[in-house]
Amino acid sequence: MTLGKNWENHMRELLTIFTTIFLAELGDKTQLATLLFAGESRSSAWRVFFAAAGALVLSTAIAVALGSLAQRYLTMVPLKLIAGLGFIAIGAWTVASHFRSA
Repeated sequence: MTLGKNWENHMRELLTIFTTIFLAELGDKTQLATLLFAGESRSSAWRVFFAAAGALVLSTAIAVALGSLAQRYLTMVPLKLIAGLGFIAIGAWTVASHFRSA
């Protein structure tokens, strides 16, 4: 029974991570850039797919490595707060760059 319950917990965790990341990635700048590359007549759809998939895998590997290090060495720092502030900073930079170019 322990093996079955353990397997269920692992599958539930994988599904939660997959769903969260999948929903977060829908419509983001990376997806829009990939759409634009795929829409160019000179780009092969398969080349765009493999290049974009490779880039996402590499960026995810870096994020997992940094998250593991942060969890190990920054236990007193609220990482969700830092991530939220990072998103706010990126949003502010994007809005400011829009008004600078307008």
